[in-house]
Amino acid sequence: MTRAIKRIRRQTGWRLEPYGITPGQARALRTLAHVPGCETPDHAMRLSDLADKLHIAPRSATTVVDALEEAGLVERSPDPADRRAVRILLTEAGRAAVERIGQVRDEVAQEYFGEVSPADEEVLLRVLRSAEARFLAAGPPRR
Repeated sequence: MTRAIKRIRRQTGWRLEPYGITPGQARALRTLAHVPGCETPDHAMRLSDLADKLHIAPRSATTVVDALEEAGLVERSPDPADRRAVRILLTEAGRAAVERIGQVRDEVAQEYFGEVSPADEEVLLRVLRSAEARFLAAGPPRR
């Protein structure tokens, strides 16, 4: 599984290079896009929340957002509830980038798993879902 994940990630990263999107930026864009209304200041995600969701330091999230803002994929907006906080809005170009990222991911997955039969795919998904359910049922992971 680890080998498959590494190969898929690497191939996806290579395929995103022509678009000027790094894997870290792709993760940030996808995370922002999962917030309903992420294009409006009232619903946009705070920079600190983005850092938490990405499991990175706030300073690292700032660096990622700086690059995304420079590329016109996101905009910063002051948080109306907290003057010290910044919200990140996904732009129209950012939404288009999220669509491209999804297409690239789908293409890479299809190339990697394309020869897997539907029956084998069903078994694989059942095993992975079962393992995930057992993991979640065990409670929060220990650090």
